[in-house]
Amino acid sequence: MIDGYNRDISYLRVSITDRCNLRCQYCVPKEGLSRVGHDDILRYEEIIRIVMVAVKMGIRKVRITGGEPLVRRGVVDFIATLNLIDGLEDISLTTNAVLLEETAERLYQAGVRRINISLDSLDPGKYKEITRGGNLEAVLRGIQKAHEVGFQPIKINVVTIQGFNDDEALQFAELTMDRPYQVRFIELMPFGFAGMESLGKHLPNDDLKERINRRYTLEISPKARSQNDGPADLYRIRGGQGEIGFISPLSHQFCSTCNRLRLTSSGRLRACLLLDDEIDVLSPLREGCTNQELAGLLQLAVTKKPVTHDLNIEERHMKKCLTEMTSIGG
Repeated sequence: MIDGYNRDISYLRVSITDRCNLRCQYCVPKEGLSRVGHDDILRYEEIIRIVMVAVKMGIRKVRITGGEPLVRRGVVDFIATLNLIDGLEDISLTTNAVLLEETAERLYQAGVRRINISLDSLDPGKYKEITRGGNLEAVLRGIQKAHEVGFQPIKINVVTIQGFNDDEALQFAELTMDRPYQVRFIELMPFGFAGMESLGKHLPNDDLKERINRRYTLEISPKARSQNDGPADLYRIRGGQGEIGFISPLSHQFCSTCNRLRLTSSGRLRACLLLDDEIDVLSPLREGCTNQELAGLLQLAVTKKPVTHDLNIEERHMKKCLTEMTSIGG
């Protein structure tokens, strides 16, 4: 599928739930969220049908997200079925790793090889604060288990918040010294109502890279780049086993190479993380639409991809997105 700006749309991010076992401050507002009803969430068989049609149209990579995908019952069996779709080349998962220790082996057997783990602090107290109650030790055990099972790469996603965890940049970077982890620093994006609490806390990745480079020599990663690398600019500490990535949606836009569509847990196709103009596929599915009609909805979503998002570092007002990150799948 080629969009109006000659981008090959080959990647579908699939949110399977809006539920999460954490309540991260930049993702969920203090007062919480009203959750989507059970009947208004896509069933697994509906997601599989959408993916089958999407793969025939050119989607080659699927990432399973949430909320927290591991809280949904039956997720491992669902992924195993997804893995049987002919033409689907890559299935990956994004998780907060709270439940990863107990599910890592089964996920690997189901066909997941690459995993992204959200982790915003290596300090137990700060981690508990940012997640509103999370247990850092459970996450670290999950990361260790994923390493033992054989996931490669293991990407650790760090949303950098000025004045909160930016002082941990070196500690995170050092995780790549003796393990083949890919630590990725992601610029904070004020987003939805939860983002109102994050205004003014953005830190450009260039600042972080400079801090790390003052202590260690950063080299451009020698590994060949591929579409699976995503939008990260990859480096490594000289002599280190892993990589350090910088994902900079505000200070260094990467919209020109965006190859993604998003499917929300409530059955909406979203062409851009920051675009509320969604395509409803849940209603047509339950009204008996054909695969050809479903393909038409996917193609319509592709036509809605904007050339770029309109959020910038200087904005002091709230981004106009009405949907919270936990409902979209990041």
